[in-house]
Amino acid sequence: MAVGASTPKQDRSRATRRRLLEAAVACLAETGWAGSTVAAVAERAGVSRGAAQHHFPTREGLFTAAVEYVAEQRSTALRALPGGDRASAVAALVGLYTGPLFRAALQLWVAAAHEPQLHVRVAELEARVGREAHRIAVRLLAVDESAPGVRETVQGLLDMARGLGLANLLTDDTARRERVVRQWTGLLETALSGGAGGGGGG
Repeated sequence: MAVGASTPKQDRSRATRRRLLEAAVACLAETGWAGSTVAAVAERAGVSRGAAQHHFPTREGLFTAAVEYVAEQRSTALRALPGGDRASAVAALVGLYTGPLFRAALQLWVAAAHEPQLHVRVAELEARVGREAHRIAVRLLAVDESAPGVRETVQGLLDMARGLGLANLLTDDTARRERVVRQWTGLLETALSGGAGGGGGG
């Protein structure tokens, strides 16, 4: 009985925590580390500063949790990418590096360079997301990673996507990005057709 009676309160607590984490991610993506205070996050989440500090007593604690939240959201987005032809796979992978989750991740990287409390956790989680991105890219592109040069080709695609995401921070790069993605898709088809272990083109 007691457990059942406490469930709504626990649900509200989890919902508040989630709103705070989503607000923290949005603040980082839009205003960067300097503008992302506990008060700003609480206001954006629609909760009092006291409620925010109940869940996250320190700013570092809030944004360390936000690091983990962003990493999990990015992993979820990666796992949800649909299969299909290579052109769709390349476009989908690039899309992950030009959306709000990637912008928030970039702000976390910048903050981690100057905040020792964040540095270890950001580096650890980013390595995990990077490994997952590579593994999923191999699956979406339907290639045999044991073939010579395939691993490096896939990693090159992810590095290119990250670079396009950086360029997109300063200006709407959509038109140029679409041309680059088309060109890269053609290059990938050529590069991977000989080392795809029979998986080229689906």
